[in-house]
Amino acid sequence: MTELLQSKSVQSVEESYRIELIRKSIHFSSILIPIFYFYTPREFALSVLLPMTAAFLIVDIARYYHRPTELWFNRIFGWLLRSHESDRERKHLNGATYVLIAAALAVLVFPKIIAVTSFIILIISDLTAALVGKRFGKHRLFKKSWEGTLAFFLSAILVIAFLPKVEYRESEYLVGILAAAAGAIIEVLPIDIDDNLSIPFTVGFVLWGCYSLFLPTINVYKFG
Repeated sequence: MTELLQSKSVQSVEESYRIELIRKSIHFSSILIPIFYFYTPREFALSVLLPMTAAFLIVDIARYYHRPTELWFNRIFGWLLRSHESDRERKHLNGATYVLIAAALAVLVFPKIIAVTSFIILIISDLTAALVGKRFGKHRLFKKSWEGTLAFFLSAILVIAFLPKVEYRESEYLVGILAAAAGAIIEVLPIDIDDNLSIPFTVGFVLWGCYSLFLPTINVYKFG
């Protein structure tokens, strides 16, 4: 009996990890958003993002109040939802809707280079932290793990290393590392704000603030 329970537990963990891989594969596809934005004018990017965000938001809210929408949504996407994303009492939005809201707001608020950098860190580093934390996380840090947090930070540094810079000064990379650390901290803290919002805006505001304080002569609006 004990061996049977252990076998079922292992299967449950493997199934959970498989679903997380699918979720994160879908999450990774949203990297097309910052790539698209980098090569298009802000106004055109918003003309695409705002209607998409509105459509996702309407459907996401409607599924809590309109039974046919709920049945359709759950039939197609229900197996991908986390428990809090299907809580009818608290009525949380799903991750895809938060991603689009974050993308639209980032384009509205930040200079292009900062919006693109902060959003790609969200996509790459949040994905890396989740997969590493689920598979290798042994040492708890709040509700997550040291291993996942370290994976977030290191992957964010790689993003900073490879993404375009305004003038390619060494100090720009240091500013990026500070923003990566801020993103790793906000990702692991047990706050009641969705990661898809908290991470890009923490990284974005830290980047923008550091450029303003330490590199005031650099034009962060070079790309738009």
